[in-house]
Amino acid sequence: MDNKRAIVIVLDSAGVGELPDAASFGDVGVNTFKSCSQSEYFNVPNMADLGLFNIDGIGCGTPVATPKGVYGKCAESSMGKDTTIGHWEIAGLITPAPLPTFPNGFPDEVLEPFKEATGREVLCNEPASGTEVIKEYGDEHIHTGDLIVYTSADSVFQIAAHEDVVPLEDLYEYCRIARRILKGKYGVGRVIARPFIGKNGNFTRTSNRHDFSLEPPKPTMLDLIKRSGRKVIGVGKIHDIFAGRGITDFVYTSGNEEGIEKTIDYMNTEFNGLLFTNLVDFDMLYGHRRDIDGYAKALSYFDSQLPRIMEALREDDLLLITADHGCDPAYKASTDHTREYVPLLLYKKGITPENLHTRRTYADMAQTVCAHLGVSASSLEGESVL
Repeated sequence: MDNKRAIVIVLDSAGVGELPDAASFGDVGVNTFKSCSQSEYFNVPNMADLGLFNIDGIGCGTPVATPKGVYGKCAESSMGKDTTIGHWEIAGLITPAPLPTFPNGFPDEVLEPFKEATGREVLCNEPASGTEVIKEYGDEHIHTGDLIVYTSADSVFQIAAHEDVVPLEDLYEYCRIARRILKGKYGVGRVIARPFIGKNGNFTRTSNRHDFSLEPPKPTMLDLIKRSGRKVIGVGKIHDIFAGRGITDFVYTSGNEEGIEKTIDYMNTEFNGLLFTNLVDFDMLYGHRRDIDGYAKALSYFDSQLPRIMEALREDDLLLITADHGCDPAYKASTDHTREYVPLLLYKKGITPENLHTRRTYADMAQTVCAHLGVSASSLEGESVL
């Protein structure tokens, strides 16, 4: 077995323009990268050198005369715009039907067994902003011990609890209980633990969030690479997004900065296979909060660290930079994800620059990674760009 490696970095929600069907998802004129480019803090020369602004229709930045990488954009073929479906498609699975959402809250068939199993009552039970929901219900939660259960436009069941009221391990166990209940027609993409700290009027969510995902319905590139005897290393939310499936090693992170450092640390170790990183701050801290400057600063910080990542590449390593959906911080119609193309930037030493134009599915990335590693992937969707 050779020592080839693929490093896939997902800039969570960093889309590059609306898909043709965006209006049917409630998104019109969205473009996450273009919106961030309006900020004075936006400065991404290293991604530009790889060909970021040479991507067809990106609508911002200045193309470089001679890109260093292979570049293009991918359409989402799955019927969704969330983290789970996006990452599954990156890993080779197209989801033809959207995962269930609950715009009116969760029915009694879900909540009654949940309350019985946890021994706690429920507050809220409606779509809500995570920061607003703890502001509104945090004090009552502290006094009663009732769990704050809420959802969003995404397929999620979220449980917010104060770390001094509900110990983290108890909160995680409540999420596991919910995950066991939420199957079939109630099979949401993710059950999310949303711990917070502080006092009324000054509550703060902590980095101890955990996602408990629905298992992928079929094998992904992670399963295939692991079965081939190679390593599959997850950094950040990757382990949770795939419910631990196909992972040989993983580390959680407190945010983008630690995610970048852990990625470089792993790149400096001996392994053959896939290193898969999710950098969640773009989405969680800035996209949903519609913070254009914050998002721009985060993109600029990643870009400033990109030379360190590229320096850690070995002769046969393939670097792939992409996203899983959009979350346009300038889009005021909602605070939800936005239905967008995602960037596809590829680099390895000695690569011949090329414009890949528009790929029909994120799943092309799975085929590309598997082709690079020499892993058979005939069971996956997509076509390799190699």
